[in-house]
Amino acid sequence: MQGPHLRPLDLTDDATAAAVHRVGRAAYAVEAQLIGFDGIPALGESLERMRARRLRWLGAVAEGGAVAGFLAWEETEDGVSIDRLCVDPARFRRGIGSLLVRHALTELFPDRPVGVTTGADNTPAVTLYERHGFTRGADFSPVPGLRMASFTLRRAGAPAPGGSPHP
Repeated sequence: MQGPHLRPLDLTDDATAAAVHRVGRAAYAVEAQLIGFDGIPALGESLERMRARRLRWLGAVAEGGAVAGFLAWEETEDGVSIDRLCVDPARFRRGIGSLLVRHALTELFPDRPVGVTTGADNTPAVTLYERHGFTRGADFSPVPGLRMASFTLRRAGAPAPGGSPHP
């Protein structure tokens, strides 16, 4: 059996959007349990609202066309912000998250600073970002009961926020 292949996802396609929405809700339900907070905004996001987001989507697609996971991001003035990285819980611990992150960092935005946040108690996500060279910044609490961890990845020669080269 072959692993998933990566391809851009087109959320204007109804079946693709429904699959991404299903995988995202399932993944965020697991994160909610891990961090002890069920108010994660994406967990309650409607299909229509998800499709309306100005994000770019990369999917890990399994044999038969099922979405095994995805990564969504947006370009910012300072680099790239990963908005979400989700893997179908039925496919956890198979390297799909790492495959998506590695491809994005090396092929999609290899020379840009990258930022991402996750629940501070989401140990699998924290470990994944640290393993891929992200540096953990200050934790923050956007709402009571939720502690988030922020991560950045800067590359040698890549501009830092504000446009000056990062030492």
